[in-house]
Amino acid sequence: MTHMIYLAAGASRRFGADKLLAEYNGKPLFLHGLQTLAAACAGRTDARLWVVTNTPAIAGAARTLGAGAVPSPHSEQGQSYSIRAGLDAAAPLEAGDFLLFAVADQPRLRPQTVGRFLDLAVPGTWAATAVCGDRVGNPGLFCAALAPELRALQGDRGGRAVLNRRPDRLLRVPCAPEELQDIDTPADLP
Repeated sequence: MTHMIYLAAGASRRFGADKLLAEYNGKPLFLHGLQTLAAACAGRTDARLWVVTNTPAIAGAARTLGAGAVPSPHSEQGQSYSIRAGLDAAAPLEAGDFLLFAVADQPRLRPQTVGRFLDLAVPGTWAATAVCGDRVGNPGLFCAALAPELRALQGDRGGRAVLNRRPDRLLRVPCAPEELQDIDTPADLP
């Protein structure tokens, strides 16, 4: 089973308001990635979508699309708390399971890219990351054996800290440059 965990509980400090509810190309920012992940998960028996959020509108949209809504009451203390909330929702993990973490402020993630990650969730895969040239970013795929390392993250550290420990085992999933662009400030909106 691949547990797709959509991180949508950030504090939006640089944005000045809850950026995930800001309009982006006609709908809330969070909904772009959520719909992409839900579409990739639809009809599959080997994937499950979890949305980590403290926002009722996001939780409601997640449930409408068939995803599990997971609260992260301590997410304001950093991304590691949201990661742990997602891990708790996916537990218990089996040896052959995978975790795919995606972030809600990257609205241009393509379904084909998500599909490439899902195709890599097979025995022998350690982890994978999205890349465009020399630039790396989200999503990130982790085998179940890495769950303890993800759980041990502290503060605002994300899964990149785990991936960087073994770059020789890290698979690279090519994507378009715009897929790695995230919305951090109002100036980033179209």
